[in-house]
Amino acid sequence: MDTHVIAAGLPALGWALHGGVLLRRLATARRDPLTGLHTRAGWTARAERVIAKSPNALVILVDLDNFKAINDTHGHAAGDAVLTATARRLGTWCGRHGFGARLGGDEFAAIVTDPEHTTGLRALQASLDQPVTYAGCTLPVSASVGHCHRDHLPVPTLTDALSAADSSMYAAKGHGRRNTR
Repeated sequence: MDTHVIAAGLPALGWALHGGVLLRRLATARRDPLTGLHTRAGWTARAERVIAKSPNALVILVDLDNFKAINDTHGHAAGDAVLTATARRLGTWCGRHGFGARLGGDEFAAIVTDPEHTTGLRALQASLDQPVTYAGCTLPVSASVGHCHRDHLPVPTLTDALSAADSSMYAAKGHGRRNTR
């Protein structure tokens, strides 16, 4: 083989390998390592596309109630078990018609293209409020859930949907924990 061909091909091979490494890092950065859900950045990019093209889209915000007490009482590993259970429950509820995210800490979000393809908000609330067993202890879990239907917005943007869902979530918290608004 001609050494000129090999010499010319080595930089291209190096760039191809480097590109592959960067793509894997980017994909990893868009997934929460604990829950496997999208991170805020990864979810936002996809959710903006969904809300732009899905007239029946539903945006959900979830905040775990009294989560700090679980960490303080049972330790961070117990808190991690609650977070992973919450992520699994949210993902199951979304099914193939949506996707969830861990926005940070004990806050989650989801978007579904059509809420008719889910089991409904009451079922989500009931699922999220199930206790989690960790190291022989039953950990009580409750969540406040806010939501916003795209068709209730004057301008269907993700920012407005998140703002409305956030207001809805805090209204639910105002009516006591374990509520959906």
